[in-house]
Amino acid sequence: MVYVNFFKQITLPMVSLTLLAVTFMASPFPSMAQVSGGEDAAGFSSGSAYKLGGGDRILIEIVEVPELSGEYEILSDGTVVLRLAGSVDVRGMTIEQAAAAITAQYESVLNDPVISVTLSAIRPLNVGVTGEVTRPGIYSLNLIPGVGVRPGVQYPTVTQAIEKAGGITQAANLREVQVRRPQRSGPDRIININLWEMLQGGDYSRDMILQDGDAIFIPSAASTNLAEARQIATASFSQQPDQPRTVTVVGEVYTPGSYVVIGGNTTIDLRNQGLPTVTRAIQLAGGIKPLADIRQVQVRRPTKAGGEQVINVNLWQLLQAGDTTQDTIVQDGDTIVIPTATEVNPAEAADLATANFSPTAIRVYVVGEVRVGGAGSVLQVPANTTLNQALLAGGFGYDNPRARRDAVKLIRLNPDGTVAEREVNVDLTQGINDQTNPLLRNNDIIVVERSRMTAFSDRLGSAIDPIVKVYPLFNFLGVLRSLFRF
Repeated sequence: MVYVNFFKQITLPMVSLTLLAVTFMASPFPSMAQVSGGEDAAGFSSGSAYKLGGGDRILIEIVEVPELSGEYEILSDGTVVLRLAGSVDVRGMTIEQAAAAITAQYESVLNDPVISVTLSAIRPLNVGVTGEVTRPGIYSLNLIPGVGVRPGVQYPTVTQAIEKAGGITQAANLREVQVRRPQRSGPDRIININLWEMLQGGDYSRDMILQDGDAIFIPSAASTNLAEARQIATASFSQQPDQPRTVTVVGEVYTPGSYVVIGGNTTIDLRNQGLPTVTRAIQLAGGIKPLADIRQVQVRRPTKAGGEQVINVNLWQLLQAGDTTQDTIVQDGDTIVIPTATEVNPAEAADLATANFSPTAIRVYVVGEVRVGGAGSVLQVPANTTLNQALLAGGFGYDNPRARRDAVKLIRLNPDGTVAEREVNVDLTQGINDQTNPLLRNNDIIVVERSRMTAFSDRLGSAIDPIVKVYPLFNFLGVLRSLFRF
């Protein structure tokens, strides 16, 4: 009570009050409601000034009363314990509102107190990020502290909070992002943000500044626009391209299953560049089979809301027109479905065989009257290898009088489990031709048969060999047999 009576008795003459007013107006003190560093309110209406909360530190300056001036910390319940004047609740208030509340509190012990309040230390902001982000949750975002007017002080924005949550997914709807902001009284305020316009037009005022307690919601898009997917994937607040993601590949590929996809070409050792796309996932699955329908590829993508997006991809358009949007970015949990074609165009088979998402090599068996490997060879050949190329690699081109040179048999295991066998007329001068020089598929078997004369000689030899062994006098027949061997 001594201090109260002391300050109650403070009475300045009129002249002193006038001088005090002039001195205060000319002094460099901060304004009555000044926020250190300011706040950019572009993109949404006024009333978005910084809101005080537990952990903030404020500097209270009372003119000509240094005993009560100083730095105060706002407690977790939002109150400030003032010297001599008791507690005052400033939670959710702006600096201006807090200055008015503190002034009103001190009016009980001071005559016409003149008080200024500034923000001296800023608490970390707790912000929630949910929806189509990699790691939804609540995050603590630090601010750069400062005293008074500090242009260098930066407050966290929506995109910075999204980055903290691991970035947006490919299923995100950037046009309808919402920020839910709690109010001191009344219902929460909903602020709609179009981040796609920010990406397209560079309107960074849409990247609004956050406040403590804000909740960001990224909704799921109803469908995926392939033309926009790559631009979204390369945004600073998207999932990092080098982050591994698990993708399942099924259908017309050689080794279907789940794979961890990263950026880069999976067919070479250096795989830490580029984007994790559909074709990279197909490469990991061993490449497409000959009956793959690459015009009807589907990417099935689960959303955070529990639904599923179905993205249609035309890889033939990628090969023919260079439309890289068709090679869309994959994300964790995607399933790539390669359907079976109802009809295969032989003219397109050569183009498909040279695509980087086809197998780099296939296995072909060349058996019978060939030189390489004796009675038969297992050859690893490029995916676009023809029958003639495999025959030459198997030794068919060597001078082998036993081989039938006008035709071979081609045995093929079909995808449905059946076996097809046909005779192919051999013409080593032919280019790719389905009748005389077809493109080979994985596990094809080429049978090089004996010539007619060789078959006759082998049968004759089989017949007379037992006789020669029993009757050595008839060894002359061995000479006769050699005359018929070619």
